[in-house]
Amino acid sequence: MPIEFPNQLTAQTTPIPGVVLFDLPVHGDNRGWFKENWQREKMLALGLPDFRPVQNNISFNAKAGTTRGIHAEPWDKFVSVGAGRVFGAWVDLREGPSFGAVFTAELDPGRAIFIPRGVGNAFQTLEDNTLYTYLVNDHWSADAQHRYTFLNLADETAAIAWPVPLERAELSEQDKAHPRLADVAPMPPKKTLVLGADGQLGTALRALYDGDPTVEFAGRADFDLADEASFASRNWRDYRTVINAAAYTAVDDAETPEGRTAAWGINVTAATRLARAAVEHGLTLVQVSSDYVFDGSRQVHGEDEPPSPLGVYGQTKAAADAVVGVVPRHYIVRTSWVVGEGNNFVRTMAGLAARGIRPAVVNDQTGRLSFAADIAAGIRHLLDTAAPYGTYNLSNDGEPRTWADIAGEVYELSGRPGADVQGVSTAEYFAGRKAAPRPANSTLDLRKLAERGFRPPAAGARLREYLDGPG
Repeated sequence: MPIEFPNQLTAQTTPIPGVVLFDLPVHGDNRGWFKENWQREKMLALGLPDFRPVQNNISFNAKAGTTRGIHAEPWDKFVSVGAGRVFGAWVDLREGPSFGAVFTAELDPGRAIFIPRGVGNAFQTLEDNTLYTYLVNDHWSADAQHRYTFLNLADETAAIAWPVPLERAELSEQDKAHPRLADVAPMPPKKTLVLGADGQLGTALRALYDGDPTVEFAGRADFDLADEASFASRNWRDYRTVINAAAYTAVDDAETPEGRTAAWGINVTAATRLARAAVEHGLTLVQVSSDYVFDGSRQVHGEDEPPSPLGVYGQTKAAADAVVGVVPRHYIVRTSWVVGEGNNFVRTMAGLAARGIRPAVVNDQTGRLSFAADIAAGIRHLLDTAAPYGTYNLSNDGEPRTWADIAGEVYELSGRPGADVQGVSTAEYFAGRKAAPRPANSTLDLRKLAERGFRPPAAGARLREYLDGPG
């Protein structure tokens, strides 16, 4: 006679966020049965995260009543039954509002469950000779248990109704000694790593995420992008997101032999290593791009415009965009004319104004300023709202202006006449000097980001606030 099991793959959510229960089609006859135990494409369509399993474990239990748990592990797992039946109990032990939520269900060969990192799981066998198997997305190691979170099987708050009372069940001494819920330290979420944390954008990200223990910052002394060992020594499984705010930005020096090597090393080789880590560990990678990937022949640049870099710096940023674009979970944030804390064009002009100097400033390059605080806010918006992955232009809004126009406004805001700034062409400004070619038009189309709910302030308003601020 055929064995009665589900004949259609279905999924159902549970009271614990991220825990998904699956009914698996099992095809049986007088010889036994067959099932697709884990099918990535079909299960992704039903809501299973693409958790990228790397290890398969099997637990065999000779006696009914064998009970294991409650263990919250630092990885995701997909649990299914090969033979027999088990009673499963899951308790959310992650930081957050669902901490302590409980879900129970019976598993047999026709039912499986996905358990996210940090959700405590326990199993009690209901038949002799029960076998269950689980896929996990990290390799077990001897020190891995130091990162577990445990809950006592008999916790009164969870109040799990075990089919076989615990006093008659088979338990390990370790499981008997686990703490009650009131004494459990919740498992913290995976972290965000900000690289280039000492630069203008990195400093803005530090200020934006100040006090958030889930965000880790690494400057050059903490993470050397030029050293492959920095990538190999990092436990990427501890992170969910990497924001690469580091870059070689000396556009003129990049045209020299030494600068070309350095620019390709930081902007491309390091980005490639980050992309590899993101693919291997399922990370979200945020890569900051530049208007220099374009030649400036168009008045406004959209996200889909093919790259056409003029110089080495632009070539390296375009190459990095191409590499990061193959990462399944990526945001390429393209910006222009960045202004943050530290040395930048606005600070230089303000300093010249204070000294009464009448500078010559380029008047045939057009674009918008991008204040680092607003770039940081835009990046956070993309991450917090889980915006569709891809490329987003991000500068401040407002009427595009030339460098000379901006310099004149800085002078006026500093109490000097804007007419003190002399507008000159790019060719005149760099006459007799070696310089990288620059795009004549750097204005970025901001509509895609606006459609995702983020509208950066006008550059003019931000300029006034910036000059009124400290420093």
